Amino acid sequence: MPDPAARDAAEEASAFSHPAVAPDATAAYGDHPDQVVDFYAPRDGRSGAPLVVALHGGAWRAPYDRWHLTPLVDFLARRGFAVANVEYRRGPGLPHQGGTAPVAGRWPETFDDVAAALDALPALAAAHLPQADPRRTVLTGHSAGGHLALWAAARHVLSAGSAWRLPAAPELRGVVALAPIAHFGRAVELGVCGGAVTELLGGEARYGTRAAEADPSVLLPTGIATTVVQGREDIVVPYAVAEAYAEAAAKAGEEVGLTLLEGIGHFPLIDPAADACAVVAEEIAQLAW
Repeated sequence: MPDPAARDAAEEASAFSHPAVAPDATAAYGDHPDQVVDFYAPRDGRSGAPLVVALHGGAWRAPYDRWHLTPLVDFLARRGFAVANVEYRRGPGLPHQGGTAPVAGRWPETFDDVAAALDALPALAAAHLPQADPRRTVLTGHSAGGHLALWAAARHVLSAGSAWRLPAAPELRGVVALAPIAHFGRAVELGVCGGAVTELLGGEARYGTRAAEADPSVLLPTGIATTVVQGREDIVVPYAVAEAYAEAAAKAGEEVGLTLLEGIGHFPLIDPAADACAVVAEEIAQLAW
């Protein structure tokens, strides 16, 4: 049996070996440099294509931006999807005192940006991606981006006083979350991404209050079709996190699809050279079409 850390490193190296793919258009949804969306037209020239909204991962930390997701985005565009690749503000790029990794996320800016981007997308896509059919929108995201995709689809069940709350469910065909940080309690227990969840929420003192507004596992049911795609050999976000989310959904009376891929870790889900990427495209297609 291969060493899990060695396999993870090899899978990460493969996923990050592809050159970034430039967009067909870029539009801003705010004034900050990170408040932008890149648009990729379907490569077969079709019109009325389903719109896939993609949110990148990287533990909500500054070193990881939308460019590492562009090989997957291009992969989807080559399969007839119109794609919007969303950037958002992450951590400040410096570690906490005594820490080694950059701080994960900004509260509330990370959530402000995802909400603002999704709210602005219909108008931006109409102007910059006319090939897209916004009536067939699917959210997807990898790792921390998978968390944000699930959260964005649950804004209508946020508390009445939340600035991010929507008055009704968003018009989505569904969500395909890829190895998402979907259950905060389980992720904290497992130490996912070096304590990134607690950092995202501003520390242990604020965890309880803020998790109620940010943890997808407590924002259930949503009424939005949801599928989680997860590698069983993932050591970055172990499949136990996805299973805990699916169990929470079941307790809330909602069924979440869980596709567990044998012999697969964290990064093949966004690697066009891996068979897992084709599974991701198929799961999106099943909701979009």
